[in-house]
Amino acid sequence: MYRNLLRRFGIGNLCKLYLVNLIIMRTTRISFKFRLLLILGFILIVAGCKQMSEYEADQSAGLNGGFEVTRNNLPVNWGMNTPKTLQDADFVIVLDKNIYKEGKQSLKFDVKKCTSIGGWHSPGFTNEFFEVGRFMGEGRYKLSFWVKNEGCTFKISAGGVATKEGDEKTLIEEKQQISDWKRLEYQINVPKDRWLRMELNILQPGTFWIDDIKIEKI
Repeated sequence: MYRNLLRRFGIGNLCKLYLVNLIIMRTTRISFKFRLLLILGFILIVAGCKQMSEYEADQSAGLNGGFEVTRNNLPVNWGMNTPKTLQDADFVIVLDKNIYKEGKQSLKFDVKKCTSIGGWHSPGFTNEFFEVGRFMGEGRYKLSFWVKNEGCTFKISAGGVATKEGDEKTLIEEKQQISDWKRLEYQINVPKDRWLRMELNILQPGTFWIDDIKIEKI
């Protein structure tokens, strides 16, 4: 439940909710019912905030690095920056059954317009791998995947993070044409009490494919 709240509202808004409740309890003598109404009102305000990403969870699907398991036309267990969350961008996310490296489909971003800011502002995805128990530190992990690219500038980063901090590094930022599937492999150190996070951003229009993401502890 708490992970779903974090994904939907963000830790900042949830912390504000906690602080509002704490202030009300400590500084006023209002009734419990009125305090409850104030909290519910704040929740409604938070619910109207912009959604940062879309996330479909399915623990039975595991990592789902080949994007084979889907729900509502999105791969499960990946936080997707979609046209619904990026209304100023013009793009589609496609589960491409014609071009793929393994399985029966790959994940394709067909982008006509986007910002180069990155993060939640650009097409792409994030993952902290909650549905597979997280890849915890202290540890060293091998991250590999296959990509194709036509015209995009894409950036992939990864690193060890915690609730309020992290140390993600850019693994690759590239605009080169990649006509044939290209395998990329990196080793990521995750410090103690942190876990692995991966992020993909499309920074310039074009078409980008990714498939067969694998993570192994080494």
